[in-house]
Amino acid sequence: MKKVILSALFICLNVAAFSQVLPSFQFGIKGGTNLSKLTSDNTLSSDNRSGYYGGLYARVGAAGIYFQPEVYLAGKNTTLESNDGVKDKVKFTSLDVPLLIGTKIGAAGVGIRFNTGPVVSFVLDNKQSFGNATSEVFHGDFKNQAIAWQFGTGLDIGRLGIDLRYEAGISKIGKDGYDDRRLDLFTLGLAYRIF
Repeated sequence: MKKVILSALFICLNVAAFSQVLPSFQFGIKGGTNLSKLTSDNTLSSDNRSGYYGGLYARVGAAGIYFQPEVYLAGKNTTLESNDGVKDKVKFTSLDVPLLIGTKIGAAGVGIRFNTGPVVSFVLDNKQSFGNATSEVFHGDFKNQAIAWQFGTGLDIGRLGIDLRYEAGISKIGKDGYDDRRLDLFTLGLAYRIF
């Protein structure tokens, strides 16, 4: 009996290991929420505010390593505040293109993923509204493109996936006197694998 159990366990482990070696392709949809904040080296402070994202992903991999390009529309919100208490609420709408490299551990449709890679954001719109005053001096002027780096983990259960990521802004997004601003954010999302 012990030999039968050990043989079955050995076969299952070999099948799981072999399935990680075979090339695979996946395609799906994803969406979720983000929590964004502008970081700055000068006197401005920024509050975290929630936003959204939604789009498509593909995953191509073999031997336990995968490449995952994505494209999604994202709404990112934050509030800037000067030392004088003047607040500027900023809402970005961007088209984000992450290019991730990762690995997956698991078998039988359940697995944990770890990934990292650059993301390019193309700003489609940025709206600003003032809470305490309307001062053009405090009005932000932002670039149309930003580069960041994502670090994340995920859990796959069958066709469903859960992702948690941190995105650190690399490029400065401000064009005015406050040009040292970078956008950092956390994202939490759900994915559905179509095939």
